[in-house]
Amino acid sequence: MRFSEFGLNTLKEVPAEAEIVSHQLMLRAGLIRRLASGLFTWMPLGLRVLRKVERIVREEMDRAGALELLMPAVQPAELWQESGRWDQYGSLLLRMRDRHERDYCFGPTHEEVITDIARRELKSYRQLPINFYQVQTKFRDEIRPRFGVMRAREFIMKDAYSFHVDQASLEEGYQRMHAAYTAIFQRLGLRFRVVDADSGEIGGSRSQEFHVIADSGEDAIAYSEEDHYASNIETAITLPPEGSRPAATATMQKVKTPGKKTISDLCEFLDVRPEQTLKTLIVEGETQPVALVLRGDHELNAIKAARLPGVFSPLRMADPKTIREATGSPSGYAGPIGLEIPVFYDHATKPMSDFVCGANEADMHMTGVNFGRDMEEPETVDIRNVVEGDRVPGGKGTLKIARGIEVGHIFQLGTKYSQAMGATVLDQEGNETVMAMGCYGIGVTRIVGAAIEQNHDDRGIIWPDPMTPFDVILVPINMHRSNAVREAAEKLYEELRAMGLEVLFDDRDARPGVKFADAELIGIPHRLVVGERGLESGELEYRHRRDAESQMLKREAALDLLRGA
Repeated sequence: MRFSEFGLNTLKEVPAEAEIVSHQLMLRAGLIRRLASGLFTWMPLGLRVLRKVERIVREEMDRAGALELLMPAVQPAELWQESGRWDQYGSLLLRMRDRHERDYCFGPTHEEVITDIARRELKSYRQLPINFYQVQTKFRDEIRPRFGVMRAREFIMKDAYSFHVDQASLEEGYQRMHAAYTAIFQRLGLRFRVVDADSGEIGGSRSQEFHVIADSGEDAIAYSEEDHYASNIETAITLPPEGSRPAATATMQKVKTPGKKTISDLCEFLDVRPEQTLKTLIVEGETQPVALVLRGDHELNAIKAARLPGVFSPLRMADPKTIREATGSPSGYAGPIGLEIPVFYDHATKPMSDFVCGANEADMHMTGVNFGRDMEEPETVDIRNVVEGDRVPGGKGTLKIARGIEVGHIFQLGTKYSQAMGATVLDQEGNETVMAMGCYGIGVTRIVGAAIEQNHDDRGIIWPDPMTPFDVILVPINMHRSNAVREAAEKLYEELRAMGLEVLFDDRDARPGVKFADAELIGIPHRLVVGERGLESGELEYRHRRDAESQMLKREAALDLLRGA
């Protein structure tokens, strides 16, 4: 492909609306263009990358025995009402009506549609197991679309759905998809981790996420090298601390703490560390407010807390009026002493002594507080996010925390949708049985952004070889003023193409600096430069995108290098 015919426009300046590196570079390199909030056009260069990702995804899904189909993007409300998600899914669901005032939605996912297909097409256990997949456009009406294609409203997703006669078959199909996803991300050349995860609004009994490791990742991942444990922070388990509690050395007393509502302000005022404090959070309960007590330096895990008995799910913090009624004080001064509502203590609070907590009185806190003396010994539960250094649930080693970008998610749905929608088959005994389901998603467009977040430098994108839009960028110097350079470049261009390489031929009448800057911005792995001095010595200037320096190679040596790339 000749640069002059490719319609590619690069940008020198970072667009003001681009918040993260992948968004900035995708706009600057001409991969995408913004149409409206969360809506992007994939330009020819970006589409080449996207199609390569799709091809690898399709090849591995086909290899795993999945069958490709294509379902409608627009779905009738009746199916979502059958599953119960029409109201449950919330504002992310883009609802619409046709001219006959019938309700539809633009599908963010396709569990209902595929279950409807299954109940119509599958009649016998002999047709199972079966796995259908599609690569299709989805829409989720994000409140605040951001980060370019990473959190866009419209995106391309590969979603697959499997049907099974029993749980054992579902487990086998789930593991097959786990292996297929692992192969996909390995082939794409990405560093990734598989973590245990919460199933969220999709539902089901078990799920795992595939995360591309990147410093800019939205999700925190807890992992251990010692026993290969990995989990999303939302689901990572904390264990009760080992060892005994230090003996009490202080006397409990009430102290004035005017305006000190936050842990940081309180610690500065009393000259104590956050781990010496307790924070008491009041949340909504099913029949009455509930208090959740954590160490001051720890964060509440909303998913864990919402599973506690009597706690409203999804978790909601109590409003100021409810907090005052439950504690007798404004927010910021709640403490566990004397509360007459249910109280849950996190595991990490159990070994604490001589700690600080709220006094349930405005502008007052208690210091020198101890369990067993000033209040009852706590029964503890796991309600916090793990932190680096926590013990691994299996007992081997400690946890580390990394940032990740979720690009894939696999679920064991069980009978959540098939039961609600009456998707049954006849089993071996001729009895009607509800099919078990699995669901497996990959964010195809998000993979492109995640790959850039993981592979870039201050000059631009560095594509993994399987995703690069072109294999080689050919840069002739002053070819519009030198017939020798032009002829050599044209000949080399045809020779590289004959080798089966995808070549971007920068035939523009532009300064070398402009061409080199664009080559690095676009991120093509191999760069060949044709110049008059090289022609005299029979050499080409070669540089890999990851290299700091160029090297001069004999023409045949350069071609041999590319043949083996």
